[in-house]
Amino acid sequence: MVHVTAQPTGDLDITRLETELENQSPQKILERALSQFDNIALSFSGAEDVVLIDMAHKIRSDIQVFSLDTGRLHSETYQFIDRVRTHYGITIELLFPDAAAVEAMVNAKGLFSFYDDGHQECCGIRKVEPLRRKLSTVDAWITGQRKDQNPSTRASVPVVQADGAFSSPDRRLTKFNPLANWSSAEVWMYIRSYDVPYNALHDRGFVSIGCEPCTRAVLPNQHEREGRWWWEDAGKKECGLHAVNPTQGS
Repeated sequence: MVHVTAQPTGDLDITRLETELENQSPQKILERALSQFDNIALSFSGAEDVVLIDMAHKIRSDIQVFSLDTGRLHSETYQFIDRVRTHYGITIELLFPDAAAVEAMVNAKGLFSFYDDGHQECCGIRKVEPLRRKLSTVDAWITGQRKDQNPSTRASVPVVQADGAFSSPDRRLTKFNPLANWSSAEVWMYIRSYDVPYNALHDRGFVSIGCEPCTRAVLPNQHEREGRWWWEDAGKKECGLHAVNPTQGS
């Protein structure tokens, strides 16, 4: 186990740090993130995130991990979360949406309004606001975003960035994406090589897994994001958690 001591972050130069880390391995990026920040949390939901948990746990056993419980996840996903918690002996903080906001939306529009008017409202209540509450308590966070997950919205994801979506005027939030340059094949090679737990839905053709009503299995040679919000245009297939990814060529 590598022991790291966080360094002061007030004068952190994000551009210089991104240049320093852009071609480094995920492990090196995580080491740098965990040495730079003490109050840093890892967002966990899928295969990429558990790979990062496995890597980070070898560096710092007290890594802070959280997951969004929207109330609409598959049973297999809940089992997966608990299996990861037990496997690594870690606490996974579950974040829940505001009950009154969920009740108001469902009572006014029904349980499946997103099929008619898009998923943004539901995701905003069930995912974005709970995430915003959590991120207001940390200085940095780690995600499993990869550039090839969605060419329309993630093609230029950097390995580290200032998070413009969840920062505030008096508080800067830093975001690390250690797997930005990895492919899905590399993620799964790591999972198999190190016997990392994964969601049982992957064995049934699910690649990118979100809420049960908005996720389906994909066919061979379909892109992984085609199983998410399949009734919407590909350029809209984000829930708002990564709303300010840089655009291609920026």
